[in-house]
Order: sequence, then C-alpha cells, then structure tokens
Amino acid sequence: MTAGTADGATTAHAVVLDRPAPLADGPLRLGEVAVPGPGTGQILVEVTACGVCRSNLHMIEGDWVAHGVPAKTPIVPGHEVVGRVAAVGTGVDWLRPGDRVGVQPLWSTCGHCEHCLSGREQLCADKEITGETVDGGYATRMLATAAHAYRVPEPLDDAAAAPLFCPGVTAYNAVSKAGLAPGRSVAVFGVGGVGHMVLQFAALTGAEVVAVTRSAEHRELARELGARRSVDASGGDAAEQLGASGGVDASIVFAPSSDAVRQAVAATRPGGTIVVGVHANLGEVPFVEEKRVVGSVIGSRWQMHQVLRMAAAGLVRTVFEPFPLDEAPEALRRLQRGELRARAVLVT
Repeated sequence: MTAGTADGATTAHAVVLDRPAPLADGPLRLGEVAVPGPGTGQILVEVTACGVCRSNLHMIEGDWVAHGVPAKTPIVPGHEVVGRVAAVGTGVDWLRPGDRVGVQPLWSTCGHCEHCLSGREQLCADKEITGETVDGGYATRMLATAAHAYRVPEPLDDAAAAPLFCPGVTAYNAVSKAGLAPGRSVAVFGVGGVGHMVLQFAALTGAEVVAVTRSAEHRELARELGARRSVDASGGDAAEQLGASGGVDASIVFAPSSDAVRQAVAATRPGGTIVVGVHANLGEVPFVEEKRVVGSVIGSRWQMHQVLRMAAAGLVRTVFEPFPLDEAPEALRRLQRGELRARAVLVT
C-alpha cells in the first residue's frame, strides 16, 4: 500500500524492472518504491488502472536496450494510466486533489522546439516517456507532469479509460495520416491493443475497413467494431487476397511483423499510403507506384483531448481484460502468447 512522509514523499506498491531480461527469467519483482512529493508543475497520482502495452514487453525483455530503453533501472513500467490526484506541486492551479486524471506515454516535453511548437510534440528530442525514462503506472502511486495530464470525462470507467491513453491516441494519430474518407478503403494489419482502436477511428471516417489478422477471435472482434470484412492472414499472403479484390487505398500496420509491413506495401494501390506503427523492415517499395510510407508514434496533447471527447460521446470504446496489479507478469505472458482479445489493464 502507500504511506506518506513529512516531506511529502511517499512509498508505493509497484511492479519493478531491475534489469531487462526474457519474461520467462522473471525480471519483474513486486515491492515498495519511493515516490517523491510533486515538484513544481507536477502532480502525485493515486493510480487506479494502467494498461499493459506490447512496448512494455519489449522494454522488459531488453529488445530496445540499443535504443536507450529503459533509460534507467530499476524502473516502474506502464504508460497508459488513470487515477486520482493525491497532491499538487507549486504552479499547478487547474487540478486539485481528488480530480480524476489520465497520463499517456508523453510524460513531458520541452515546449519550445520546432516539434512542440508545430503540434508534433511526440517528436520532441527532450521528451520524457512514462514508464521508459521515468517511473510509470505499474504502481499504486506515480508522479506526473500536470501540463501532460488530462481530466477523464465522467462517463468513462477508470479501467475502460486507461487504454485510451496509448492505444486510443496512437490509433487516432495513425488514422489521421491515412487520408481516409467515404469511398476509400483501408486495411488494418493487426487487431490487438492498438489495432482494435484503429478499426473504430477508421470506420468513423466512412471508409471501407478491412481487418487483417491471423486470429479468428480477432476477426470476430473486428466485425463487432466496424470492419466491413476481414482477411485471414494465416491462410496465405494477405496481399494476394487483398489484391484479388483490387487492393486498398491505404494500409495501417500495428502487427509487430516485418512481413505484415511488406504485405501492406504490396496490398496498397499506387499512390496510396502505408502508415507504420511498429519496428519493421519495409522491404522493396517501388518508387514508380508513388506509394507513401509514413511512420506514426503516440500523438499530441490536442489529439489526446479529441480521443477523450469521442470516447465520452460513445463513438469509440476500449476492449480490455482486467488483472490485479500483482498479476502484471501473468498479463504480460498472456500478451506474449497472443491470448488477449485486445488489451490487459492492471487495476489497483
């Protein structure tokens, strides 16, 4: 549980990564961690829910060590967080203790570089990432930057809201880059934590949405969430199946597979757009077809606010399975084995 001290610092029960290693080796431990009192511009959040992202798994297993992730150890993972404000630091006048807030991967930015000033703050070179460079939400308490925290609309349940703060904003940003409109078509490769949100935002544009996945369960979920049709990626080359019906105007890839990206490039019509949200090898991209390949990562604060408004209005919803905080390793194992319908959410 948590406890306070005279200087405003607290302790929190947390899931801690001491050093990256394969999940099977047990790199995570449960324990108490020190949480400083909120400094200037910061808030202390009493965490009630935190989504479990595949990028958490990559960090824990050491896949991104060469990229400097995690930036420190020990570290508390988790970057899609909902909770209540427990205390505010100096200079915070728009949030009060008891307010319900959410925190996304973008923990802070410099606020003055060209990316921050042009609405692309997720590209800020001096950004801090929740749960990767600073302690995150696999804990009962965490620090957050008030300017990068968001009021959670009342219609949204804490656990249901948590995935909006990564899959939600990440999907919204990706769909915004795909150039979708009524009469156009898009193939969504990967119907998981992010993909199930991509399907919904894409359907709202009026475009024809095609889900591409190996899982029968995910094909059923895709139909529930607005996909017009689906392609069984386990039954052969998805590009050939999509090409047989004329291909698509755009593809959005969140399946963690270079093969999926290459199939998306092949399935997209000349002049179309391929949005990639995973690490992958693109393979051959024929310049004569003038296809556009665009990377996409997280999303801006403005986009995050849009996602919350749309979810509060019932236009999109998260699909998730709750786990107690102490069962984070099991939730990650389920994710690794492909046994989650969409998202796991840790609840405290």
